[in-house]
Amino acid sequence: MEKTLYTIIVHSENFAGLLNQVTAVFTRRQINIESLNVSASSIPGVHKYTITAWTDKPTIEKVVKQIEKKIDVIQAHYFTDSEIYQHEIALYKLSTPVLEQTHEISRIIRKSHARIVEVNPVYSIVEMNGVSEDITRLYDDLRPLHCVLQFVRSGRVAITTSYVERVNEYLAEREAKYHKQNKEENHD
Repeated sequence: MEKTLYTIIVHSENFAGLLNQVTAVFTRRQINIESLNVSASSIPGVHKYTITAWTDKPTIEKVVKQIEKKIDVIQAHYFTDSEIYQHEIALYKLSTPVLEQTHEISRIIRKSHARIVEVNPVYSIVEMNGVSEDITRLYDDLRPLHCVLQFVRSGRVAITTSYVERVNEYLAEREAKYHKQNKEENHD
């Protein structure tokens, strides 16, 4: 079956050990996590996990169902790249002497829409925001010039391209149900 890069977005309450439970779902199915980013979401008390993995559709559906069964998970969904807007950040530590001697390096940086954020006599730091392929391309273009001292990239951050965030709808429904239930109990 053909594999696709899926982005899984998980919303959960922030409890210790949940990350381990979520990653264990991938481990049991022998799916390698390509990137993982965990941060607070726009909803107070709710964290957002953004996970990418190569797999097929039937498998990703099972993985998401298993993740949603975890007690502290509010909701989990999977997306293809066409259903989300995604970005990464990368930092490239370059040799300043090589950078100064090889003018091609500056041209490559400008062409890639990256920017130099730190320069000292020993090293220079280049920062790039963009999609995974562009970040990898810049690294691949710089590496043969023997200037890269270090390279690091963040995990993917992503938001859906749909108008409504599904977790907001779910939480609103849950809140309405809770208030209705309380109202009924108070009338008895």
